[in-house]
Amino acid sequence: MKGVWPGRGPPLLHVRVIVEPLSHANVTAPGGHSFVPCLLIVDRTREIKARRFIFASMSDSPIVQTGLQRLITGDAGERFRDARSGLILHPASVTQDLTLAVDALKASGFDLQALFGPQHGARGEKQDNMIESDFYVDPQSGLPVHSLYGDVRKPTQAMLEGLEVLFFDLQDVGVRVYTFVWTMALAMEACAEAGVRFVVLDRPNPVGGCVLEGSVIRPGYESFVGLHPIPLRHGLTAGELALWLNDVCGIGCELEVIPMKGWLRDMHWEDTGLPFVLPSPNLPTPASCDVYPGMVLFEGTNLSEGRGTTKPFELVGAPYLDPDELAAAVAPEHLAGVRLRPCWFEPTFQKHAGELCGGVQLHVTDREALRSVTTAVALLKAARDQAPDSFDWRRPPYEYEARLMPIDILWGHGDLRNGVDDGASVDELLGDAGKECDEFFAATRPYCPY
Repeated sequence: MKGVWPGRGPPLLHVRVIVEPLSHANVTAPGGHSFVPCLLIVDRTREIKARRFIFASMSDSPIVQTGLQRLITGDAGERFRDARSGLILHPASVTQDLTLAVDALKASGFDLQALFGPQHGARGEKQDNMIESDFYVDPQSGLPVHSLYGDVRKPTQAMLEGLEVLFFDLQDVGVRVYTFVWTMALAMEACAEAGVRFVVLDRPNPVGGCVLEGSVIRPGYESFVGLHPIPLRHGLTAGELALWLNDVCGIGCELEVIPMKGWLRDMHWEDTGLPFVLPSPNLPTPASCDVYPGMVLFEGTNLSEGRGTTKPFELVGAPYLDPDELAAAVAPEHLAGVRLRPCWFEPTFQKHAGELCGGVQLHVTDREALRSVTTAVALLKAARDQAPDSFDWRRPPYEYEARLMPIDILWGHGDLRNGVDDGASVDELLGDAGKECDEFFAATRPYCPY
């Protein structure tokens, strides 16, 4: 349906009109009469703005309720409160008032028996990338903490012994190479083998659920940054991906997803009303998450991706690059929703620590238009073209893969690396990624409740 407001503004596309009650925003009107406010929803943008306004005006609750919040306060909690349970968590596993999940569940009477920590640790204590964690006893809760990022990445039967339920409450960022969803997949496999129910407490995808980007993994390129064939930016929540993995990829565990309430696929983080807690040390803000889907590819090169600075993944560069030349080499059509600022920076750790690097900072101007994978691929080409004798690809090992090139498992196959080395255009480098994303989008719609 298309429409035009008489005499003002452009046509409205994808118009829908829905009267929706806001059930947890009861209002008392003058005279003592109670009523439930409703939204007259005209389009998606107005819907989000209306939700933000009405909840800011009439309710102390955020617009979005996470799976954790609904487990604690809803009917689902009654089914699991007495079950012997484990919890996969990290610092972003918090309630709307910033209470850590382990504390919130214990305070609500859940019978927690063990904790499990992903990459960077259950308490987020490992700052740098690819630093393993060991078993320890949590000093606050007194519970054992099993590491799922080390020699063991799939829970052992001994770790699961005695458990009836394993809760998963990690804040993912919607990018295939972010290892939390593969910790989830391996834990699902272990639960299927042990007869333990697996429950995902769903959370928002910080980069939204409408846009997909990047290549899908090809057979032979599976690794801990991609165990199953999904795009680089996959557009799913952890719960949606779990449903797809369990069915299509044949994991077959006893799975339940506690869905969010109020989340829309085109929401930015700020639209949710939830506090943002960094999901890992080098994604400290929603802005770093916005650019991460593409800029993570620089982990597969000898350029600094900004680790060791206050702007990881927003900065990229190397000692051998000229900032102005690098910025000028990226064509406007590859800079949708973002501007490049030539700059210098000096990482304090990781690649080129203590060295002056020339590069660029990404300044996002329009998150709906942003295609960070396209911009990153254009920057890869520009860096290689500017300094072919100095630019290099990172060598293995990388994320427990000792044979394949890191850039190949990040992209999903070797075509990007080979194309950059051969001087291919940006469109040629992106190849069939768009078609692959369209196919994945269509295939996963039955698993998307939002």
